[in-house]
Amino acid sequence: MTPEDWIAHDPDPVTAAELAALAPAELAARFARPLTFGTAGLRGPVRGGPDAMNVAVVLRVSWALCQVLTRRGLAGSTVVVGRDARHGSARFANAAAEVFAAQGFSVISWEHPAPTPIVAFAVRHVGAAAGVQITASHNPPADNGYKVYLEGGLQIISPTDREIEAAIAGAPPADQILRQAVSPLDDTLVDAYVARTAALRRTANRTPRVALTAMHGVGGALAVRTLRAAGFDDVHTVTSQFAPDPDFPTVPFPNPEEPGATDALLELAGRVGADVAVALDPDADRCAVGVPTSVGWRMLSGDETGWLLGDYILSGMPQGQAAASVVASSVVSSQLLGKIAANYGARHVETLTGFKWLARADAEVPGCRLAYAYEEAIGHCVDPVAVRDKDGISAAIVVCDLVAHLAAQGDSIPGALDRLALRHGVHSTAAVSRRVAGPAEAAAMMARLHTTPPTELAGFAVTASMRADAVFLTGGDRQTSVRVVVRPSGTEPKVKCYTEVGQTVGTDLVGARERAAAVQEQLLESVRNW
Repeated sequence: MTPEDWIAHDPDPVTAAELAALAPAELAARFARPLTFGTAGLRGPVRGGPDAMNVAVVLRVSWALCQVLTRRGLAGSTVVVGRDARHGSARFANAAAEVFAAQGFSVISWEHPAPTPIVAFAVRHVGAAAGVQITASHNPPADNGYKVYLEGGLQIISPTDREIEAAIAGAPPADQILRQAVSPLDDTLVDAYVARTAALRRTANRTPRVALTAMHGVGGALAVRTLRAAGFDDVHTVTSQFAPDPDFPTVPFPNPEEPGATDALLELAGRVGADVAVALDPDADRCAVGVPTSVGWRMLSGDETGWLLGDYILSGMPQGQAAASVVASSVVSSQLLGKIAANYGARHVETLTGFKWLARADAEVPGCRLAYAYEEAIGHCVDPVAVRDKDGISAAIVVCDLVAHLAAQGDSIPGALDRLALRHGVHSTAAVSRRVAGPAEAAAMMARLHTTPPTELAGFAVTASMRADAVFLTGGDRQTSVRVVVRPSGTEPKVKCYTEVGQTVGTDLVGARERAAAVQEQLLESVRNW
């Protein structure tokens, strides 16, 4: 479709006028690279053209998804549509729902915004054929996205993504795609999610004080409601970040991992004397955790939270259940979860990056069922029977339960981390991101590392290997191991380097951590120069 045809058939007069006013070179650029499915669906800036998020793109993608579902014999089945509160989300969700309805599908949608885990839960709970969430998660305010789930509430993988893209190429002009009004559903499914998630609590004799931020996203009210349903009723929220706001005014990047993003949360936690601090990302599918220490509050890394939750979930299983359970982590996450799994006799699976793979980690492990999965980017799946995706709200429930469990024993999160290190060795992880101008620069950097990789890091000889789009560098000796994984981001213009140092402990935990930290700094210094 030519730019002129696109503009003529754009159903949104605002984006049509925007495109019509562009200089020829910029207009051509908008049409050079249409959005494609990446790590977490489609994501792009909210503006006109096929390389962005707008009503025309949403109509064509939704029409294409209908064709794929129909070809698979799923015509007339149920599709769930949800949205966050970003710019354009309400219009985009409405457009998607109306296309599904016009194509004969039964549509479940809501008038209000919903956290992404609600859509993943609803697809699985009602046996829907597919689900769509309009969200760009923790991307900058100018972005939005289109995330697709299939049966079981699992994110799509190839060849489904390529099938949808092929169908998009044959889609009618946007203003010729049929639409049919949809009546929103009540909150029955939301209530079911709250009841299921609240029931994850297992320690009843302690109620920790919780500090919570919703990061200007859509998870705040539902998180507080679910925490209180679980009996965690001493909840304090960061007022300035609680209500949904698509401009994210108090944080440059609405991502709990970004420096400074959780400053307001930790200030609140210290002021109210909280036992634990929880930060949700804007669509509430990720959860960052802050804890008090002897020298003040600090945020845990995604890996640290992953170790703690994996150990806690496995430790609470009835006799023999661990042997039939799978826990999973991604290739860029720490190696420690594998040692924790072995300690309980569980199976550990390492997957490619992203929950579209982590949620399927038990697919090739006969007789075993996924019990927990995490990735270092603060994504945790603690209840895969109900939600086969990362879920920040259910993770918050289990984190608070762990804090209550430890407090009942006179213990704490730092103490639990010490015990894991004494049992399995110190594991120090860190990441460095390098922004790139675009896919070409990222590809050039990856090709350079693949063809001429370093042979030495932090004084250790390393060997290189490749898996999917990632380069792995590993080495070490009997006391120390080093590992660096480099891959291009699937959602942002970045190349990411993930480092891990393993260090044996013996009886000197402090010394082991100091040695690991020193090696870690040498690794980081190396990768910053790539």
